[in-house]
Amino acid sequence: MGQLFEVKPVDRQFYEQNLREFLPDRIIDVHTHVWLDRFKNRQRDAPVRTVSWPMRVALDNSLEDLQETYCLMFPGKRVTPQFFSSLSSGDDVDGANAYVSECAARSGYPALIYAAPQWSAESFENRILAGGFSGAKVYMTMADACIPAKEMRIFDYLPHHQLEVLNRHGWIVMLHIPRDGRLKDPVNIAQLLEIERRYPNVQVILAHVGRAYCIEDVGDAFTALAETRRMRFDFSANTNSQVFEALIRAVGPGRILFGSDMPILRMRMRRICEGGIYINLAPRGLYGDVAGDKNMREVDGAEAEQLTFFMYEELDAFRRASETCGLHQSDIEDIFFNNAEQMLRSAGWSGNPA
Repeated sequence: MGQLFEVKPVDRQFYEQNLREFLPDRIIDVHTHVWLDRFKNRQRDAPVRTVSWPMRVALDNSLEDLQETYCLMFPGKRVTPQFFSSLSSGDDVDGANAYVSECAARSGYPALIYAAPQWSAESFENRILAGGFSGAKVYMTMADACIPAKEMRIFDYLPHHQLEVLNRHGWIVMLHIPRDGRLKDPVNIAQLLEIERRYPNVQVILAHVGRAYCIEDVGDAFTALAETRRMRFDFSANTNSQVFEALIRAVGPGRILFGSDMPILRMRMRRICEGGIYINLAPRGLYGDVAGDKNMREVDGAEAEQLTFFMYEELDAFRRASETCGLHQSDIEDIFFNNAEQMLRSAGWSGNPA
């Protein structure tokens, strides 16, 4: 068998020129997905609550695929992932979580359960303990089907009874917020502040900088969230250096975590924003027919040939933001390793980084 995906000279050149010296030798990636295709229900008739383009990148992502990805993308670095499944209502939730638990036991990597809001507090707690998880990943696709996507609230898929369990144990929750307004949405901000106030021991990671993929998604969110002291932000699947600058200035390097959102970061692309909408520029034909997807646009010729990995685009955007904000090497080491290790230790993870 050949390698998982092609690494081109343009990729190696980009890594050597922009990233190798910037990145520390040890890295913790707090936001990755591990699942097998057999856990997916491809025939389900479920409400559409998410974009579809990420599923064009990989049918699934085994532990072995994830490990190979790091070897191919990060020569000379040691990467430890925190992983969880990738699921929607109707998928084999128990099978997928069992696979993640088994992968964590086999590798020593930290893992989160992919939680369903319908679980009782007792069931939620017992499942986390039995699987050896450090907390939970919650997502709006697991909420009751009767709730329209535009009306979704955080507590619809992260209910209070589960927050109470997480708070009691000091566990992690990886939170992908809902609603078209993304980070600046006033309902999201109100509920994030409520979580911070009512559940001080929950280790909240706000994924993707609160889905602020364009600067228009930020609004005055960081002013409104100024009173938070514990909430952490990962910058997974985000390539906006302006957003990263706003994040760094708002919360400082102590509450920022590196996350990738593997396997979609294997995508060959460059992201732009137009009118507050993010658009992924990708080589024509590489990801099938994307004509009807507002977040995808195909390019040809020399432009297509120069496209590198989504992963490298994300990291380079953060590098540029960190330089603009005057971060030191010690800050970079905190963001890419130390902050995550401290968080994982306090959540009960006893493994050793790669």
